[in-house]
This record gives sequence, structure tokens and C-alpha cells, in this order.
Amino acid sequence: MKPVGIVGNLARDRVEGGRTRVGGGPYYCGRALRALARRGVIVTKCAESERRELLTPLVGLGLPVFWRPAPSTSAFAIEYDGDRRRMVIEELGDTWTPEEARGWVAEALAGIEWVHVAPLARSDFPPETLAELARGRRLSLDAQGLVRAPRLGPLELDTGYDPEMLRHVSILKLAEDEARALAEGLDERSLRSFGVPEVVVTLGARGALVYADGLTELVPTRPIAGRVDPTGAGDAFSAAYLAARAGGANPIAAARRAVALVADLLEGRVR
Repeated sequence: MKPVGIVGNLARDRVEGGRTRVGGGPYYCGRALRALARRGVIVTKCAESERRELLTPLVGLGLPVFWRPAPSTSAFAIEYDGDRRRMVIEELGDTWTPEEARGWVAEALAGIEWVHVAPLARSDFPPETLAELARGRRLSLDAQGLVRAPRLGPLELDTGYDPEMLRHVSILKLAEDEARALAEGLDERSLRSFGVPEVVVTLGARGALVYADGLTELVPTRPIAGRVDPTGAGDAFSAAYLAARAGGANPIAAARRAVALVADLLEGRVR
């Protein structure tokens, strides 16, 4: 099976007022790849002062990790009210430069054709950096990098992204609120307007909506009983979806595997 690459900043999360813990796409994508027993490479950054706290649990997942120190670490306060999430951006992470993408990141991703980029804010990956990361690769992008303006305080979706960010993207993953903010709706015409070959919208307890080959299809998930912590569920979905696509699955089959994996993680069936 082809390995996949995950690129993004680690984060320091404080959920429901609890103790800070590791967060960010690299960690939650890594958990999904471990649960799937899939090969993958994690490329990430955080502040040197938080290396032990944040990098140790990531390395403990058993995947190859390539890390560089950064001037700062992304930090979030997160609270849930049912399916609604409230977030406060407490600190912004480092910006990934085109020079990094051509240098140490390219070395880390050598031979990997499928890469998921997991921004935590719009400033994480400028269009020029995404263009470099996409050279010779199929690039998946989390839409957090489109709608999260790089400013501290309560998170509010901001639609003023540069369309150049999507020029080299093969797969765009959005949460439902992000899709409704950026497009007129969830119909085929609206999802096609992104100009990306594959668009996947996660719908929480309702599953996921997949746009590919000009068609849109709903992929349901099974009901999950009880209260769960959904932090990182979107990242896990992205990693599982990309791993399935890299393994030859079509978009609908990949989404089915991804929603099943997320349900298993939320229920604690796999870790």
C-alpha cells in the first residue's frame, strides 16, 4: 500500500477547560493511520519549548516523524455544545515557506505521492507553499486554511481567502459550516465552484458528502451512542480518506472507510 504524507503544525489544545494536550492535524491524522495500520510520514513543527509535551505523544504513535522548531505553537481553547463547537485562537503557529517545501519537507516526503496539508489558520500555508508541496504529488487540503483568518480571539469564519490556494489542490475537505460559508450551498453546482476535482464535506453525525466526477453523493455514518469528544475527527477522516484513495479506492468507497474509522475512534473501538 502506498504511504501518505501529513504536513502541518502541532497545536496546544485546551478542551472544555481541561488541561492542555497535543492537537493539530499531524497528531489526529497520525492516530487514524495507526488505527488503520497504514504507512505514513508526519512532517510538523512546534516551539522548541513544547517539544517534549507535544512531540512525544506524536512520536509514540509509531510513525516516522520529521520535526523542526518554530518560533511559536498554535494554541486553541475549545468548547462543545452538542454538535456546535466554540473555539478561541490563543496563539498562531509558524508559516511554512516555499523554501521549506523545497528543502527539508521535500526530503521528508521523498517518494510519497499523496499528501494531506492540515492548516490551523490561513497563514500556515501560503499559495506559493502549497504549489511547491503539490509538485509531483496529489494534494489534499483542509479548508480550515481557507476560513480561519490569522488573528487571535474567538474564531469566526472568514471567507476572504486567496483563490490561488486551491489552484494545485486535488482534494478539498470541509466541515459543513465551512462549506456553507464559502459556497452557496451543498449542491453539485456549489461544490463544483471550488474548482477542485474532489470535494468532501463532513456532516458530523450524518456522515459525509462527496463531490467527484461531477456527481454528489451522501455517505452516511452509523449512530454513535453517548457523549463523545469529537476533537480531531475531521483530521482522522482526512487521513483515512487519503489513505483509501492512495490505496486505489474510489472517492465514495474512500469516504465509507473514513466515516467508519471515525466512528470506531469516537467509540473507542480502536486507538
